[in-house]
Amino acid sequence: MRRWAYQCSVGQFRVNEHSFPLLEMLVDQSRGRFWFFLTQSLKQARAHPWVSAPLCPVPFAGLLSEIEAPGIFRNILTTLFSQLSLSAALMARLDANNFVTPTPVQAGCIPPALEGRDVLATAQTGTGKTLGFLIPIVEMLQKTEGRGAHALIVLPTRELAMQVEKSFRAIRSSNSQTVALVVGGMSEGAQLETIRRGARLIVATPGRLEDFLKRKLVKLDGVKILVMDEVDRMLDMGFQPAIQRIAGMISAERQTLCYSATLEGAVKEVARKYLKDPVRIEIGSVLKPCENVELRAFDVDADKKQELLEHLLGSEEGSFLVFVRTKHGADRVARRLARNGHSATQIHGDRSQAQRNSALRSFSEGRHRVLVATDVAARGIDVANVAHVVNFDIPKMAEDFVHRVGRTGRASAHGVASTFAGPAERNDLRKIERMLSIQMKRFRVRTVDIDATSENAVEENAA
Repeated sequence: MRRWAYQCSVGQFRVNEHSFPLLEMLVDQSRGRFWFFLTQSLKQARAHPWVSAPLCPVPFAGLLSEIEAPGIFRNILTTLFSQLSLSAALMARLDANNFVTPTPVQAGCIPPALEGRDVLATAQTGTGKTLGFLIPIVEMLQKTEGRGAHALIVLPTRELAMQVEKSFRAIRSSNSQTVALVVGGMSEGAQLETIRRGARLIVATPGRLEDFLKRKLVKLDGVKILVMDEVDRMLDMGFQPAIQRIAGMISAERQTLCYSATLEGAVKEVARKYLKDPVRIEIGSVLKPCENVELRAFDVDADKKQELLEHLLGSEEGSFLVFVRTKHGADRVARRLARNGHSATQIHGDRSQAQRNSALRSFSEGRHRVLVATDVAARGIDVANVAHVVNFDIPKMAEDFVHRVGRTGRASAHGVASTFAGPAERNDLRKIERMLSIQMKRFRVRTVDIDATSENAVEENAA
């Protein structure tokens, strides 16, 4: 059979034998919906009733070195979750939550994971990685009897752990698939009680889980699937020794699914030590913001940033997630917004877990339009339909910029990310642009009363 890749208006999509090559492939993009096909012949593709635009064929023979290297899959696409051979019970839960079309990372990760293969995946924030590992876990739990932990998910922050636990509860096919949340800053008594009752999935941060293991309060010898999510972040936070001790408590016959925004340095070492012949999934550039996020940069004096933020709130619709550098800064910005009539709340490391939970919940439910956050919460926030991310203070690292911006434009939706650059921050802004090979749309804010001159205070900088 001669196989072809078709290059169309939104770019060339390359697939291999794991990519359902004889099925129609639906790709959801912010610009609309486009149908792509991988068929046995160009004639067959052109004859299909859904094809309305010319197709440019590229023989697969010229791409074999890139797309058929063992374990390497790029831009894997499929049509529906129903084509992934999932159980009827799980499909019913996916349908109930309006999960119909897998994202590329889900379509790439789920089939090999269902086959029991180890998976090493890198993808941008907001590409749907969570569902990519929860679906194989639910399928495994349906086929596994007995109480106790059969799956373990380890990730860096409480907020992220809570989001994953919530997502699991939404798609699990039976209430018997119980889950224990094991994180710091919350009552350990309730967590231990859930474990003692035989929780079948544990979602944990490394520090609290390691503490339980040292005190012999939890057993992991029955774990069949180990998920390490946002490995790069866990290593940045100094959790490498904890990961080593946790992995050492689990059978070597386990299946391991590893997810990271990058694959550099210590992350490669983790993959080498804990994964066996993994299927490698790489979706897009992990060191660039998603293409469906509009990037804006505002040259603004530091003492005018608050006024600029309020100007944007008054001129644009939707929810705002505002990132600042310090806890004090988060409190100050949120207080000033509330004082001026904006519904705003804040989240940072000095707030109690109950306060952080309440702030996230009120923001996600729309009771607060603005959430002001420090970077400690950047990767833990998973709120649908955030319209606008604002970098009130420029992040220290380009990677942090990518993760902040990744809070909007999720699942192919359109998003806007605005970065405020004071005079002392403009060199940092240019460094981020160079490191990420991006160019933001620049605006110059005149030093006038923004509220009084909202029509003309912000000008596009053509330079």
